[in-house]
Amino acid sequence: MSKNIYVGNLPWSASEDDVRAAFEAFGEVISVKLIEDRETGRPRGFGFVEMDDAGALEAISSLDGKDFDGRNLKVNEAKPREERPRW
Repeated sequence: MSKNIYVGNLPWSASEDDVRAAFEAFGEVISVKLIEDRETGRPRGFGFVEMDDAGALEAISSLDGKDFDGRNLKVNEAKPREERPRW
């Protein structure tokens, strides 16, 4: 099984490779997706990492609050996205 991890407060200079390298220390990284602004294409400072279960739990406990390129990461298990009403 795998877990989806929310990673917030990323520096805008962070690349998917940078994030992958930080999480690979804890287990197999299945995917990394950094979120960009739809209109400008600029990074929004957060993303998601999919990892195997054991590695995900270790990464969350080890990386949450840790300094990453001058910013303290927010790392936790991703919650399913809530449906937003369409107007």
